[in-house]
Amino acid sequence: MESRFTISSAAPGVYQAMSGLERYLRESGLEGSLLHLIKLRASQINGCAYCLDMHWKDLRAAGEGEQRLYSLDAWRECPYYSERERAALAWTEAVTLVRDGHVPDAVYEEVRRHFSEKEICDLTLAVAAINSWNRLLIAARTVPGTYQPAKTHAL
Repeated sequence: MESRFTISSAAPGVYQAMSGLERYLRESGLEGSLLHLIKLRASQINGCAYCLDMHWKDLRAAGEGEQRLYSLDAWRECPYYSERERAALAWTEAVTLVRDGHVPDAVYEEVRRHFSEKEICDLTLAVAAINSWNRLLIAARTVPGTYQPAKTHAL
């Protein structure tokens, strides 16, 4: 596989705009581990190899266990996720697959039991951002494998 183009050099403004979203999300108050879990889950759904590599490595560098990572695509059947994480993962799937049901009321009712309105907005932005990253990197055919997580991560 060969990359088609590199977003950061071909269109620095696109990269800077997306990076601005990431800065906001890091400061939003949502847990870093939760943000990485939803990014990994959306990337699984979208089949973005680069983002799968990145977020798996980020979660491992932050101390996340292999069992939760290996089981993420079957999170509904596993006891390894908190109720808050389950609500966020259901929200992530509904927003990512919006065409399949326009974010059902039942999913909204569950997420609002665990998140404030601001947190739901931030969570939705996080899902929208990773879906955008996935589409950008898939279109660019960004080759996975070279990403290295920062040395200091914490969940």
